[in-house]
Amino acid sequence: MILIADSGSTNAAWYLVNPGGESIRFETEGYNPYYVNQDYIVQSLKKNLPGNIHPTRIRAVHFYGAGCMLDKTPVMESALQTVFPGAKVHAAIDLLGAARALLGREPGFAAILGTGTNTCIYDGDKIVHNIDSLGYMLGDEGSGTYIGKKLLQEYLRDFMPEPVSGKFREYAGLTADEIMDRVYNQSLSNRFCAGFAEFAGEHIHIPYLYGIVKSAFTDFFSNLVSQYPEYQQYAFNCLGSVGYHFKDILEEVSHEFKMPLGKIIQSPMQGLALYHSG
Repeated sequence: MILIADSGSTNAAWYLVNPGGESIRFETEGYNPYYVNQDYIVQSLKKNLPGNIHPTRIRAVHFYGAGCMLDKTPVMESALQTVFPGAKVHAAIDLLGAARALLGREPGFAAILGTGTNTCIYDGDKIVHNIDSLGYMLGDEGSGTYIGKKLLQEYLRDFMPEPVSGKFREYAGLTADEIMDRVYNQSLSNRFCAGFAEFAGEHIHIPYLYGIVKSAFTDFFSNLVSQYPEYQQYAFNCLGSVGYHFKDILEEVSHEFKMPLGKIIQSPMQGLALYHSG
């Protein structure tokens, strides 16, 4: 049995490929080794595994996760090995999983637009060019966190027009001091900020909010996508909830940058299952 995981910083989707029986899908919280340690990952996984998943029967685990850079891969692999002692464990950055899900064994351009952002040129096997997204503090343009931060900035500075600010106040349910505390004094502030991208999605018919999202995607293309040499020769392929739910705006910006639109998918599981079963 092969267990495949696609983990952002907020949620992780898991898919058990069982050739002799029913395949199983389930979710846990996301595990980014830059934000959570090995013990946390082990305890959380053990607690959240479904009862019909037997860890000792898993023969291979392919984990694609946000933050699984080379220096953090051992942390993730060690945690997974503890939970699945009989499995061959492989952990890699979520961007590689996105590229394999979107492109299989064909070369091309692949991006992630979820809680965070990432982009690459893929040669059909590995990533050959990546411009660092710099994370949510310094970059991650176009991501849910980037959109959420912009909304919080506008709201806290009283730049957000009525009646949008009234709707946002009700949606947030927090005072300005409580928002600042969540951002600066509590853990996983990237998840907190990204949660407000859902507000934009619920009210995207409002021109102001449409403009916020389009501006975020324009920054994404300006600062990341268009910086790849000859980027317009590639189709724009994207994985992630933000890209998927704001597909129409993403397509508009992609056309403005003269980059043809390719696949826009929310989940990599079907593509990854095909990749690892082939």
